[in-house]
Amino acid sequence: MGFVLRLGARPSRLALIQAELIKSALEEVARELRVEIVPIKTSGDRLTRPALAEPGGTKRLFVKELEQALAVGRVDLNVHSMKDLPADLGAQFRLVAVPRREDPRDALVSRTATRGLEALPAGARLGTSSARRSFEALRKRADLNVMPLRGNVDTRLARLEAGDFDGIIVALAGLKRLGRTKLAGLSPLDEQTFVPAAGQGALALEGLSDRAVGDSRELEAIISGLNDGTAAAETEAERAFLAEIGATCASPVGVRARMAEGALAIHALLFSPDGAQAIEDAASVPAERARTDWAAVGRELGHRILNAGGRALLADD
Repeated sequence: MGFVLRLGARPSRLALIQAELIKSALEEVARELRVEIVPIKTSGDRLTRPALAEPGGTKRLFVKELEQALAVGRVDLNVHSMKDLPADLGAQFRLVAVPRREDPRDALVSRTATRGLEALPAGARLGTSSARRSFEALRKRADLNVMPLRGNVDTRLARLEAGDFDGIIVALAGLKRLGRTKLAGLSPLDEQTFVPAAGQGALALEGLSDRAVGDSRELEAIISGLNDGTAAAETEAERAFLAEIGATCASPVGVRARMAEGALAIHALLFSPDGAQAIEDAASVPAERARTDWAAVGRELGHRILNAGGRALLADD
């Protein structure tokens, strides 16, 4: 075949590891394919604090330059963390494949061997800059002192080890991909209480809408072969939920769709901007019925959340 495929990715260590996973998977199934990773620094990588004025919110800041590179032909395909993507892609772009999903749960990492949120001392300093994670934690432990924590996973772990916090909450998938699962104070958090962000743990391979990847149907077929039906269905429903309620990157909302026992179950939790109110709902649809339109499952739950008071909560967002 003799193709060279250029993969766009953010330059963080985690993003490059994720791109390497895709590179290895593609070269394994097509040994004559050569894959090059093109690191592209995004506006979000340069931030030291949120840029709330950016059109499309902070999620756009982590994909804008990657999509620009794709549009001008500098790269052939982008590798994203799914949760970085806006719920609605621009008409110029499409999801080519969603590889098998890593564990979508959040995880608490404490500075000692203490395991679980319940074991943290009274008034413990908990690091996270996610409003969703903050409110989920405070709903379980109102005494916690939630403090802002930004930066990549390595930076966050370093600040924990330095004693700036008693515990931090991060995505378990990132820890696994970085090989940091042997931490003494690591404990996964129950996804029924800590409902994850939409797409957490999943990767997204993004291409252009008007052409095959690399203008090659053969190459397109190889990349499409990485698609995992379960991961694609779950994330399609989760992203459709966000689109239906009109959530922004600042909206404190978690949603988790799960394919199990012949059904697609979806669970969502939406907070008010101050965390004082919450609306929670869940649904389950037989997989055979949902298969024709996975997104419809997310849209229906989003509609129910809106009618249960979600519009009022989001209006204050």
